[in-house]
Amino acid sequence: MADLIANLQADGIQKRVVQEGRGELPDYQDGTKATFHYRTMLCSPAQRVLDDSRTQGKPMELIIGKKFKLPVWETILCTMREAELAEFLCDTKHVVLYPTVSKSLRNIAAGKDPLEGQRHCCGIAQMHEHHSLGYPDLDELQQNPQPLIFAIEMLKVEGPGSYRQDPWAMSDEEKMKAVPLIHQEGNELYKQGKVQEAAAKYYDAIACLKNLQMKEQPGSPDWIQLDLQITPLLLNYCQCKLLTEEYYEVLDHCSSILNKYEDNVKAYFKRGKAHAAVWNATEAQADFAKVLQLDPSLGPVVARELRSLETRLRQKDDEDKVRFKGIFSS
Repeated sequence: MADLIANLQADGIQKRVVQEGRGELPDYQDGTKATFHYRTMLCSPAQRVLDDSRTQGKPMELIIGKKFKLPVWETILCTMREAELAEFLCDTKHVVLYPTVSKSLRNIAAGKDPLEGQRHCCGIAQMHEHHSLGYPDLDELQQNPQPLIFAIEMLKVEGPGSYRQDPWAMSDEEKMKAVPLIHQEGNELYKQGKVQEAAAKYYDAIACLKNLQMKEQPGSPDWIQLDLQITPLLLNYCQCKLLTEEYYEVLDHCSSILNKYEDNVKAYFKRGKAHAAVWNATEAQADFAKVLQLDPSLGPVVARELRSLETRLRQKDDEDKVRFKGIFSS
């Protein structure tokens, strides 16, 4: 262990053990999965926190040897035992790419596309290409690189072959093979009424395909083929979001589909339901009309949705009259 600490120091990394771990130091061979909580802090007297995985809902998972965009994390994790808590002060040279990595991790925590705003280029090129990362604290760090402190709690270490890889850690070939399986798992969870779990599966499958699509020229045959695979998964994801009442996300995704595929009946129908839910009556009626135009056989279903919308609008109008009457009579 002393040799490991000395090697870290020689490379501009200072380690401070806060809580000793248990057992022997794992054999971190390629393919080992480390599950850990992290807290990222500025190297200043106040040690302002930039990111904390505990507030983002789930711990971080990293596969050793998969060329994670922040190599220093792999370096420091390989010095830790399970249940160990340690702080690592890392020189600027190790953390220049942290702003772009943090943006992706924040997007994932927020349920957004982790590749949002990225193109198929290296992290340094992305930093120069994009003026803003969308987060003021990351923009500031990107403009003024500085040492960072990572507080790491190692939760679990799993050897190669003892776990199922997360989509982001798979090779391109593994992603293509995994998508149908993940899709099916999502369908089974949906049938069981586990809507949020199903949405997570659809999201993982979409992330696999979008990662592959990012490497293709937009509009090329391969890009289009991947997009055609993404679309039904995205519609399934939207169905889950309708049930969890996340209507504006449905509006965004369905509109993005319809910008490319103007005859997608399911996208019009789901967008119409989302518009109706947020009281966009005119837009909902227009979308349902488009559904009828594209597929007249859906007339009974559309009629039911329109009746439901009209009933809700009348109830809202009655409630507003009562509310306003109370205001003006008081």
